[in-house]
Amino acid sequence: MTEMNNVASVIQESSRRELRDLVRTQLQMLLEQHDLRGAKAILVPVQPADIAEVIEGLPETMHALVFRLLSKDEAIEVYEYLDYSVQEKLLEEFRSQEVLDIVDKMSPDDRARLFDELPAKVVNRLLEQLSPAQKEATAQLLGYESGTAGRIMTPQVILLKENFTVAQALERIRRQANASEMIYYLYVTDDARRLSGIVSLRQLVTAQTEQKISEIISRDPIYVYTDTDQEEVARVIQKYDFLAVPVVDREQRLVGIVTVDDVIDIIQEETTEDIYALGGGVQSSGDNYFQTDLFTVARKRVVWLLVLLITNTVTGTIIKSQEDILQKVVTLAAFIPLLTGTGGNVGAQSSTVVIRGMNTDEIRSLATIQVVGREALAGAILGATLGTIATVWAFLLQGNLQVAIAVGTSLIAISILASVSGSALPFLFRFMKLDPALMSAPFITTAVDVVGVLIYFGLARFILKL
Repeated sequence: MTEMNNVASVIQESSRRELRDLVRTQLQMLLEQHDLRGAKAILVPVQPADIAEVIEGLPETMHALVFRLLSKDEAIEVYEYLDYSVQEKLLEEFRSQEVLDIVDKMSPDDRARLFDELPAKVVNRLLEQLSPAQKEATAQLLGYESGTAGRIMTPQVILLKENFTVAQALERIRRQANASEMIYYLYVTDDARRLSGIVSLRQLVTAQTEQKISEIISRDPIYVYTDTDQEEVARVIQKYDFLAVPVVDREQRLVGIVTVDDVIDIIQEETTEDIYALGGGVQSSGDNYFQTDLFTVARKRVVWLLVLLITNTVTGTIIKSQEDILQKVVTLAAFIPLLTGTGGNVGAQSSTVVIRGMNTDEIRSLATIQVVGREALAGAILGATLGTIATVWAFLLQGNLQVAIAVGTSLIAISILASVSGSALPFLFRFMKLDPALMSAPFITTAVDVVGVLIYFGLARFILKL
């Protein structure tokens, strides 16, 4: 059943992608023909999230034109789905009042994220012109450290008291629903705004109208603090299948909630950041790699490429120092790329699974030594398998049994070394407050190349008795 649902989901997403492509093509054609009425009509049945993708796929010169075709309420919703770079360009093109109308109606958490990307001068100008309530809500979020629950939460929450009846609670929901981002969970607080429990909309609807909230409340709620890291917030929502999680300060006072849609954005941002970090840190938080200036990309990449260049120089120096054995057994040189390449791949595999385990918290219950030991054992098994194959292959290629044995045994040792370094270095860099995804790859390559070559020539000298 699950597999059928997955297939249906893929088909549905494929259909939506085709629909977006069709709308984008037709929309661009209508705009080029200056048929604004037809362009506006074609957007009517399209969902705001899809309209945002359609706009991003159009030439930049058409972004503002399409945006102005939308109704005011729809424009605000579409704007929140746009990439930050597109949002910023639109702000530059709009008149002052149009900007204020959009920004003032955005949810506080989305507005705070936008302000993170804008120049400080622009942010100050916009803050001064917001309505007092929105200005206060945004300033509150911007006061928290970036990447924390306080920065990504929304303070617009419906609060209830334990002495409310169900009828009173439902009436409050009716009055405040339009101003709140989430009404499926209702939060119960005392007179000091300290969180005392949670009640769901389902519980309210199914309860008797004269019942007190205190009779149906779920006490000991799960919550996060304003300074909780956003990745930890995502893990809490994922673990307990929440639609939202309450955020409290150190005095247990409720200050906001983080909703599941924000968490999806966080997971995407963090995953993208880690993937690009593996590519040499070519993307900063909030940047779109494919819209980043190529000189900036090259500057970020060149640092780690220089590290690898120096590493290869050291490796070359080691190989040069082994000229005596290479002159006697030239065939040894033919297997150096095989050994270092295999070691690098094994190390990369180990670091990838460990870094992933760190990010998903799957290895929290395991000690560092357990993780490294497990990967070392996996490296030994891989090494034994690959070493046996390499020994046979080397003998068939060169016809020298001693060289073949040196290659096979070296591959076993290098695989273990690569697995240990690939699994241990991420823990070391995390302990040093460095990004494991960014730092591990070049150092694993260094360890495998330099130490691997030394192991190879050391074993070759021993086996060949040179």
